[in-house]
Amino acid sequence: MGDLSHLLKESWTIVEGQREKLAGYFYARIFLSNPHLRELFPVQMDAQRSRLLGAIVTAVQTVDDPERLDDYLRGLGRDHRKFQVTPEQYAVVGDALLESLRIFGGERWTPDFDQAWRDAYALIARKMMDAAESDTYPAYWIAEVLSHERRGRDIAVLTVLPGQAMEFRAGQHVSVECPAYQPRVWRVYSMANAPRRDHTLEFHVRALSSGWVSGALVRRVRAGDLLRLASPMGSMTLDRRSTRDIVCVAGSTGLAPIKALLEELTRFNRTRWVHVFFGAGTRDDLYDLPELRAIAAQHPWVSLVPACSRDASFDGERGNVSEIVGRYGPWSDHDFYVAGSSGMVRSTLRTLTALDVPRSRIRYDEFQ
Repeated sequence: MGDLSHLLKESWTIVEGQREKLAGYFYARIFLSNPHLRELFPVQMDAQRSRLLGAIVTAVQTVDDPERLDDYLRGLGRDHRKFQVTPEQYAVVGDALLESLRIFGGERWTPDFDQAWRDAYALIARKMMDAAESDTYPAYWIAEVLSHERRGRDIAVLTVLPGQAMEFRAGQHVSVECPAYQPRVWRVYSMANAPRRDHTLEFHVRALSSGWVSGALVRRVRAGDLLRLASPMGSMTLDRRSTRDIVCVAGSTGLAPIKALLEELTRFNRTRWVHVFFGAGTRDDLYDLPELRAIAAQHPWVSLVPACSRDASFDGERGNVSEIVGRYGPWSDHDFYVAGSSGMVRSTLRTLTALDVPRSRIRYDEFQ
């Protein structure tokens, strides 16, 4: 497995600089060879173009960590049931992937590289198909929007009720589709709650300038509308075996999985201190601060540090939350949970690395 991992990572450096073009060619090959597959994908492919390829690349780059790879692929296989993917379609994707890599790898693409990617994709496809085949849950859940609350100009908090109970863990996420407004477009959102007896789910959504689904969820969806939810995924779940204190770092609506973890902790925790850093651009973007303060007031083991990066009049911490967490501590003997934009997560990881926090004690999810 070590040789395979080395070949995959070395070969990826050859084509990584052409990733966007490679992704375009990859999808073109799929659709040209099998035009009927086009209906599985959204009309607008701009945001979708790098997602499938990105998931494959993430998988092949974790082949040297079998446990992490297995968890990732099992989740991915269950999630892709929403597309009703067949074994034959996995083969089409594999052929398109290998051809794309050969084209963009050019003369530097060796037979060893080609075989490594062939072997890796065969492993990925087999594990995903096995997970999909053994999954006893629905391919997706139909959920009714019970309430829709705007929290400022571009943030909404939605409470939904699936028609069938969904089993998940606090900190996990699902793909969401708005069939009435953006059919065939799925985006990933974390549940903002731990499992509840009434089976309701809460989502925190910020409308992005180029976000088809986020815009619909914030500005168009109303109570009574129906959403589709795919299988729960993600490994940013609570390690109940650990006795270490906890640090949660949330940027904007990255608060959702952090809040879910807090809800789980309030049900049993008595011994672990939990430090929550919640950052946003302005005080108006700290959309759930009153509820966080109520949780901290009710549970003395919770400490809360809100921060704003673009609000000079804010009377709390000012600056990027990824940097502010470094002003506190020491953190070398804590468990970390980090959620936010990809840039915020990367910045926080750099801060924690500089503080000598072992990567094994940091949990986060990267969405594709």
